Amino acid sequence: MAAAGARLRVRIGVITTMSTDYEFVTVWRVPGTIAEVRAVLSDGRALPAWWPSVYLGVVPRVDGGADLVGSVADLHTKGWLPYTLRWALTITEPITDAGFALSAEGDLTGTGRWTFVQDGPEVVIAYDWRVSATKPLLRRLSWLLRPAFAANHHWAMARGEESLRLELRRRRATTVEQRAEVPPPPAPTFAWLRPRSHGR
Repeated sequence: MAAAGARLRVRIGVITTMSTDYEFVTVWRVPGTIAEVRAVLSDGRALPAWWPSVYLGVVPRVDGGADLVGSVADLHTKGWLPYTLRWALTITEPITDAGFALSAEGDLTGTGRWTFVQDGPEVVIAYDWRVSATKPLLRRLSWLLRPAFAANHHWAMARGEESLRLELRRRRATTVEQRAEVPPPPAPTFAWLRPRSHGR
């Protein structure tokens, strides 16, 4: 379920009943500034620390330029269901206050686009994720797992919004006591998949 106060929308584009193509549009609304949100989302190495329910591991492979275009990282991710995905994320457009774009290759292949809009004291964050599931298990059982895969994505993004809110609070904290008051982010489902340390 989405965190309290969350506004989350998911649209699923169905090509055919046998297709492994998906389109998800997720909208988050978090208190803060675009600069704060951009700082969190542009730091791929920190994903397992603040969004550990989904990002089990991030290994940078290629450094991009000053705007991070061309940077590549190998990801190990999961959702609510007991399977994991390994894929490479490449930044394909500069990371700006308007957002940025990326591509995926591996168990997931496709494109994603983050957009940021300041709305008073909050930032509206949209993520447009157009992806094909290429992991053999998901391809073979797409006719059966399609609704579960969509629900899995919905769960993962809801945890992302909750985790981002907590990370923004952590980064704003100015004392040890304030940091201690911020709860840890949601952990992965299934204890055997949980990393031993989130780098805190």
